[in-house]
This record gives sequence, structure tokens and C-alpha cells, in this order.
Amino acid sequence: MSPGNQTKITEFILLGFGDFYELHIPLFLMFIVIYIVTMTGNILIVVLVIFDQHLHTPMYFFLGNLSFLEASYSSTIFPRLLLALLTGNRIISFSSCLTQWYLCGCLLATECCLLCVMSYDRYLAVCKPLHYATIMNLQTCVQLSAVSWINGFLGFLIVLILMLQLTFCGPNEMNHYFCDYVPLLKLSCSDTSLIETVSLVVAALFTLPPFLLTLTSYVFIIVAILQIPSATGRQKAFSTCSSHLIVVSIFYGSLMIVYMLPKAEVNGGMQKFSSLLYIALPPLVNPFIYSLRNKEVKVALKNNIGRLVLYKRNPMSLVNVISM
Repeated sequence: MSPGNQTKITEFILLGFGDFYELHIPLFLMFIVIYIVTMTGNILIVVLVIFDQHLHTPMYFFLGNLSFLEASYSSTIFPRLLLALLTGNRIISFSSCLTQWYLCGCLLATECCLLCVMSYDRYLAVCKPLHYATIMNLQTCVQLSAVSWINGFLGFLIVLILMLQLTFCGPNEMNHYFCDYVPLLKLSCSDTSLIETVSLVVAALFTLPPFLLTLTSYVFIIVAILQIPSATGRQKAFSTCSSHLIVVSIFYGSLMIVYMLPKAEVNGGMQKFSSLLYIALPPLVNPFIYSLRNKEVKVALKNNIGRLVLYKRNPMSLVNVISM
């Protein structure tokens, strides 16, 4: 039986920020600035990693994957949210709603895996420097990246199949600005105990092991750094992983703040704004963290901007610009 025959509802109404109607224009302006800055920052890092040979290293290969992921994640939520704030059209089809929820879940799971892989890369760089180039070769980087993406999308496929078995017979108003897991389940008239159990197991598998492995990596990294005799050596070693450590802290910290809030004491409006912590904050600040705290990224950005300016002044020098 197809999903359309299993449900009496063909569309949902995302209430979004309807309770704050007078703030729709300020919210639209704020979100469109966040979205533009997020996309510009992450796409810029992807472009730099691809075209700048100085960034063709395992660390930046994974950073490029992370930036592409965060640009994709933001694009699954913000365009629909901006449309609703601008036009007032808050209707989303059943298939589009499930697609948005599935992509958000998959990308979050993939990010957990990628952050874990990046912490392993930093562990090898600091604790096993003599074996780093041998272990973290191009083939290993591609395999670790591919496993992260495949695991994220396959893991949530089981939950998606169970979600398609649910019946939605009304009401169809979802008190959120995107199709999130909990608000979606609340609208189902089916027994959701099985999918809740499976979802809990899947979520635990994609958050706890990567988090614990990431934490373990940094415990070994910190111990190794503290054993370096010179202060200059310690500072140099820590600088190689400080940006990633900040990114990990922001990502897991925002998730913990949102999901550890006492649900009984937090109203729907507060939950919507608090969810922005993990939806908007990490993709927005991560490009700045890596660009402002990383000398190689700043140099690559400066060099490529210089090349672009040179090309605009002399278009006939395109060949020379590319070969630089």
C-alpha cells in the first residue's frame, strides 16, 4: 500500500512563528541574513578546499565535507521558513514534510560521524605524527568520509520506513516552523510506540558513540600536548585542533541545551527559538571559527581574492592566474 493510501492528510500547516505575527518582518530579515552568511561562509570554504592546493590535506578534506553538509542542512530548513514568513503560506505537503524531516535527521547523524572522524584525524596528527601520513592517506580519507555519509542516510532509512506506515487523520496543524520529529509524531493517530523505540535506538547509536569517541580522542590529545616540554610546542600542537574542539563544543553543547530543557516548563514558542541553537548556530559560526583561527585558511582566502582581483583587471591572464 502506498503512503498516500495510508493517510487521510495530504498536507500539514506549519504554525511557525504565527504567535509572533508582529515580528514576522524582523524575523524574516534576521533569518535571511543568517542564511546568506551561512551559505556564503560554507560554500567559500568548500571552494577554497577544492581549488587551493595548500588545503589538499586530510584536515581540510574533512572540513570541506563538513561545510558542504552544513550548507545542505541549512538549505533544508531556511528557504521554506523564509517563504512562510514572507508570504504567509505555511502549507507543506505530506511528502515534502517527510523529506525535510528525513534530510534533517540524516544530516545531523552524518555531522556526528564527521566530527568524530575529524577528531580522529587530529588525534593522529598530534599523538602519532610519524605515522600520520601513512595512516591518513587519500584512500582512508575518502573511505571515512563515505562511511559517515552512508551511515547517516541508511541509519534513518529504517525510521523513515516506519514513519510511512503511520496514519495521519487530523489535526494537521504542526506547532513548529519545520517538520521536526516530535511534532510530526504528535499528529499521528497510529500507535507510535514502535517508532519511538527504534528512533531512540538510532539516535543513541548516532550520538553517543561518536561523542564518546570524540571525547576520548581529545583526552589523549590533551595528555599528549601537556607532555610536550616547550611552551611553543604545546601552543603549536593545540592550535592544530583548537578550531575543531570549539566546533564540537558548539554542536554538542547546543544539542544538549535544547534536549535537556525541561519540556513541562518550556512553552512551544520557547522551544521554537531554542531549537535555533542547533539549527542556525553551528552552520553560521563554524566557517568563521575555521577562517579566523586558522592561518592556512586565511592565507588561502587572501591569495584567491588576490587572484580574482588580478583576473578582473586583466581577463587575458586567466591562464596565469589558474597556474599560480
